[in-house]
Amino acid sequence: MRSADAATLSRVILAILVVYGIFLKLNPVLLIAGIVVERIVDGLDGYFAIREASSGRLGFISYVNASIFGNPSVEKQIKNYKEAAKKAAPYGARIDIAGDRAVEYMFWLTFTYLNLVPLWVFILVIIRHTFVDAIMGARGTSAQMKTKFGQMVYSSNFSRAMINAPKTLAFSYLVLVYILGWPLWIGYVLVAVFVINIMLRGIAQIYDSFA
Repeated sequence: MRSADAATLSRVILAILVVYGIFLKLNPVLLIAGIVVERIVDGLDGYFAIREASSGRLGFISYVNASIFGNPSVEKQIKNYKEAAKKAAPYGARIDIAGDRAVEYMFWLTFTYLNLVPLWVFILVIIRHTFVDAIMGARGTSAQMKTKFGQMVYSSNFSRAMINAPKTLAFSYLVLVYILGWPLWIGYVLVAVFVINIMLRGIAQIYDSFA
């Protein structure tokens, strides 16, 4: 098994454990730590795939530097390694997305079942992901945007941070609502920000596909 696929599998398993811990009302700090670790591993699986394609030549520091701060020379290398990784394992990107959906749906379903998230929100997210994934799956990948709008809203470093931060905050806060009784309205605000980001990114993906 590729290290990237192992990372995807490990975060799915971790999410299952966190969800089970939520129902058991375990220590919320431990559960939130699990959510944060899952998010971190989600960012690492791409590096693992690229590292394998580079035969270990691409260092983690260089990868992070290019991903966060933008380093043209390293970004060009990473692009070449991504193409090599795609040829070596064409299914890799789809497995990564499948892992994303499995983890996200687990949390949405859990918080909907616990009456912390309205059912219509979960339904809206499912519809969005289903149709956008189908469109992007026909294209082959959802990471490479060709339009400036798609690059700005979906694939830029800022846009990636803006989807990961609300997701982590929303799910983590809902854990505190369920276990410690924190105010639910703040959770609604965080969920709203997260869902708006999801919808905007979906619009960017669809627009880019038909542009």
